[in-house]
Amino acid sequence: MASSSKSKKIYDVFLSFRGAELRNNFVSHLYQALHRIGIYTFLDSEELKKGDKILMLMKAIEESRIAIIVFSKDYASSKWCLKEVAKIMECKEQNNLTVLPVFYKVEPREVRGGKESYERALTEHESKFGKDSEEVKIWKKVLSEARSLSGWHLNDEDESKLILQIVKEISTHLNLTPLQL
Repeated sequence: MASSSKSKKIYDVFLSFRGAELRNNFVSHLYQALHRIGIYTFLDSEELKKGDKILMLMKAIEESRIAIIVFSKDYASSKWCLKEVAKIMECKEQNNLTVLPVFYKVEPREVRGGKESYERALTEHESKFGKDSEEVKIWKKVLSEARSLSGWHLNDEDESKLILQIVKEISTHLNLTPLQL
């Protein structure tokens, strides 16, 4: 794989999310709102071949200007989501990738791994990969770092209003014509 510092920026936005929870609702609406105004967004396809999927996702992260991580209740239960967030945080440090988290019906403090579903998921990963697993240690570290980033928190608010805020922030960051809300 090419060095991330030499990768061209092909995508404006990379969306990281737990597919089963969000693919057909919040994420699909966000993707369509970004697409409508011409923001080229990478959204993984369920049709990707299993073997190629992780390599393609890592390359797409390297080739993106902005990553939106949609943290949800079951995000940390997926080792693929955790691999994505680790790569996103690596690219943030090495290539100035802008990272914007959305805390979708979870508290930011929960994402650090100290509470509820994230704690359970990380405990399960430790039992599967070993308590001293370097990969699990990295996941805990990057979740803690990502949780402290400025972003959006959604519980029971109007999702469409939040999507408009996100699209406006991204269009401003990309120096596109500001949206009229």
